Amino acid sequence: MAAATAAPKKHLKSQSAFAFDNNATTVAASHMRNALNRLADTVPDEAEKRKFENEMDNFFALFRRYLTDKAKGTTLEWERINPPNPKQVVSYADIQGNEANTSNLSKLAVLKLNGGLGTSMGCVGPKSIIEVRDGKSFLDLSVRQIEHLNRQYDVNVPFILMNSFNTDDDTQTIIQKYQSHNVTIKTFNQSRFPRVYKDSLLPVPKNYNDRIDCWYPPGHGDLFESITNSGVLDELIAEGKEILFVSNVDNLGAVVDLNILEHMINTESEYIMELTDKTKADVKGGTIIDYDGSVRLLEIAQVPKERVEEFKSIKKFKYFNTNNLWINLKAIKRVVEDNELSMEIIPNNKSISLKPGSDIEVLQLETAVGAAIRHFNNAHGVNVPRRRFLPVKTSSDLLLVKSDLYSMNRGQLELSPLRFGGAPLIKLGGHYKKVSDFQKRIPYIPKIVELDHLTITGNVTLGKNVTLKGTVIIVCEEGKKIDIPNGSELENVVITGSLSILEH
Repeated sequence: MAAATAAPKKHLKSQSAFAFDNNATTVAASHMRNALNRLADTVPDEAEKRKFENEMDNFFALFRRYLTDKAKGTTLEWERINPPNPKQVVSYADIQGNEANTSNLSKLAVLKLNGGLGTSMGCVGPKSIIEVRDGKSFLDLSVRQIEHLNRQYDVNVPFILMNSFNTDDDTQTIIQKYQSHNVTIKTFNQSRFPRVYKDSLLPVPKNYNDRIDCWYPPGHGDLFESITNSGVLDELIAEGKEILFVSNVDNLGAVVDLNILEHMINTESEYIMELTDKTKADVKGGTIIDYDGSVRLLEIAQVPKERVEEFKSIKKFKYFNTNNLWINLKAIKRVVEDNELSMEIIPNNKSISLKPGSDIEVLQLETAVGAAIRHFNNAHGVNVPRRRFLPVKTSSDLLLVKSDLYSMNRGQLELSPLRFGGAPLIKLGGHYKKVSDFQKRIPYIPKIVELDHLTITGNVTLGKNVTLKGTVIIVCEEGKKIDIPNGSELENVVITGSLSILEH
């Protein structure tokens, strides 16, 4: 008898727990909706208020979905995850034609994700204005590439920037210098969403004009709704554009590729994601998977803890997402207007200080543009050469792109013909985190064509005309200083604080 009565109790308990979660979700959503309405009432301008209310509707939909997902759980079932099949990821070598059709460029627009600041590298303002090569910034190089493309093929490929409220003012000022260039530049802003108190799940800002750190740009997954709401999407379609090439503004390898463009048109694909072979440096990058026969993006945040090492392995998951994306414009319009988008939510916990000495824990809900792949028809990946992924996230990356490993050709970086194999692995320590410190300690970029691996930690300064080959490790102890003399050639060595040189 005892066994017979145990099952119903367990069932009733699970029903009760579900009802509690459902009720808590409803209450939290109701409180958030009321708070957002009060925020909207603080907007003084009527036209601005309508725009703000639209943004808050999008935020509320994201917030409510977060609550629902949190209550019921949305973890992917690992057993249903498989590596992509040959139709889901095709090789770039298989689509590379002898002579791609340049007339396809009339259907193309290029967009750079320009919402990030250069704070992680110790810079002020948009990251896109950091000088990366020959006195040119990311933005300078991107505009130069499009200008050359338009002149070479007598086309008008427009250049679009998705800014954030953090980068828009500075970007609008900077792009004035490109007015004489043969490039049509369009800009729009991604949304401005309110940060949320982690404990109460209520918005941090109480007023539309509250300080800037009360708000956040919600990740590049916001691209679809923002380009639609801005009117830029309709402008592009009216101009006869069909395909949008999207990439991060700091990826110097993301240049227009006629082969991928033609492949997309020939296969009538609505969405193509560029993937490249994973290395040990890319183990955390998202990847394409087959999930019950459909293409999905799998990010490390979605992976159960006990499966993280399997995810990082290059045996099962060979590729990672470069965030170079080719997307059909009319398909964007369809998925937005039909409310088809349901991208995985990335909860991002932050600490902010609204008052001196009092940090508060906040939550911001973000989405990734790559996660939208499952909402488009005939979406798939193209496994591209590593040269199409050349991001500059750190000073280590900056050393790489400034070096003799690359030469500049009309805004594009080209790998030296003297180089054998891929790029070397470079690891600069905390003394080089800020660009200003990097420039002070490495005022002259060393020659690295024959370098395989470089690690520098501590207070180390490189002189002029230094050549690095093979594996070079320089470790300076705390409180000491190492100066590498002008004209030094270091090959397969370890240098310590006493400047003793040992064979490595």
